Amino acid sequence: MKKILLVATGLLVVWTASTFAHGPTRQKVTETIEINAAPAVVWGIIKDFDKGEWMPQVASTIGTGGNEKGATRELKLKSGGIIKEELKSYDAEKMSYSYKITEVDPKDLPVANYSSTISVTPAGAGSVVEWNGAFYRSFMNNNPPPEENDEAALKAVTSVYKEGLANLKVLAEKK
Repeated sequence: MKKILLVATGLLVVWTASTFAHGPTRQKVTETIEINAAPAVVWGIIKDFDKGEWMPQVASTIGTGGNEKGATRELKLKSGGIIKEELKSYDAEKMSYSYKITEVDPKDLPVANYSSTISVTPAGAGSVVEWNGAFYRSFMNNNPPPEENDEAALKAVTSVYKEGLANLKVLAEKK
């Protein structure tokens, strides 16, 4: 009986510890926008992976590799920070590409293991752009500081997507 009680107590301790030893969970953000411009016009603005200046947070971009898988870009932010990214897939026919962040300071974007896809599809006489991403918060241990928790990561990525898509709409509808 003592052995059973000892084993049950041990299992309870292990279960309790594993329940509270919970690190970050993968977060996802999807934002879409309707644009009153032909898909080719919208795609023409975002299609070059090495040009990220359509995003309002970006001051300049340096890229290598064009639109080939493995191409890289360095986004210099208006705030002074730098984000480095790598192209994972590119499909001009489907007007879509996927990329991942390879280096970012959490002060600029509090994320880790970030990957994203942006695509343009026809919608009536215009277009719909969808930008989605998946990521973890930048602080990978328990009890993150407020500026690196799940909420901060979600808020930051959502803001980038909404501001970027709103600016893309303005640029495309001017043409």
